[in-house]
Amino acid sequence: MSTHKKPTPTKLTLHEVIMLVLSVYVVIALLIRELVPLNEQTRQLLDQIDTGICLYFLYDFFMRLYKAPDKWAFLQWGWIDLLASIPALDWFRLGQLVRVFRILRMVRSFRSIRSFLNYLFRDRANGTLAVVLLSSVLLMIFGAVAILYAERVSEANIKTPSDALWWAFVTITTVGYGDKFPVTTFGRLIAAVLMVAGVGLFGTFTGYVANFFVEDDQEQTDNDMKILISEVRQLRRKIEELEKRSGK
Repeated sequence: MSTHKKPTPTKLTLHEVIMLVLSVYVVIALLIRELVPLNEQTRQLLDQIDTGICLYFLYDFFMRLYKAPDKWAFLQWGWIDLLASIPALDWFRLGQLVRVFRILRMVRSFRSIRSFLNYLFRDRANGTLAVVLLSSVLLMIFGAVAILYAERVSEANIKTPSDALWWAFVTITTVGYGDKFPVTTFGRLIAAVLMVAGVGLFGTFTGYVANFFVEDDQEQTDNDMKILISEVRQLRRKIEELEKRSGK
């Protein structure tokens, strides 16, 4: 009776994980821009992150164009990805076209998110690691955005986008140097959320790494057990042959 093994899911590459993180960020950032009144510093931070994401999307576009066997067939739909990768720089603002580019970027992002969800249901173990990485990066970025929005008082010491990103990084990693800290109640609530989330995420990551080594040991144990069972069967056959000969 033949058995059919399920195909092993292809693991996500580092590039695919990065694209997933950026895609989820694009969707959430667009909603924040449209629904939340932001101050100039927060918009500046979002614009800087947006420019970096667009540059990576451009890299992804040209890499896929280079690898495409039929360049013209790829460009029939790939031009949408090219438009979605145009950054909204001050010297490149074309009125409402900026919003169109952002919407195209969001549509492009939904494709990456859908592909990841399919992968997650196929391979939950490795998908969990991708979720941890995704959550860590998004919490750091949006934690920085939130703290800039919350710390709009004169005595605040988190005043620039770089201050906010640095504070969010040391907070979510639970390092907490103390050089930057929130002074408002809302800012402290954001800090508490980041610290609790950081502990949970790094705990999950530690569990994944430990499970990875345990699985390797378990696989080695299973292989050793198979070899031992095979040797026992061979010994049993030899004993049976010896008994038959002695019986004659």
